[in-house]
Amino acid sequence: MELATALMIPTVVFMVLVAPIWLILHYRSKRQHGSALSDREQAELDALADIADQLSERVRTLEAILDSEVPSWRTPERES
Repeated sequence: MELATALMIPTVVFMVLVAPIWLILHYRSKRQHGSALSDREQAELDALADIADQLSERVRTLEAILDSEVPSWRTPERES
């Protein structure tokens, strides 16, 4: 009985105090480490942002052409 009690008290203290703090610190450090982008990923993201800007400019140009040539292209046709 004394051995069980002697082992139970440190186990309970570990489970109540040490384990939760350990888990919180462990997953906080994992989240901070995992959220940063590598240099390669950052370069790819910048390249994709540049492509998106180019495509956006193309869409604006096409809309301007359509606005000048077909002014009613934005209004949906209603079927009767």
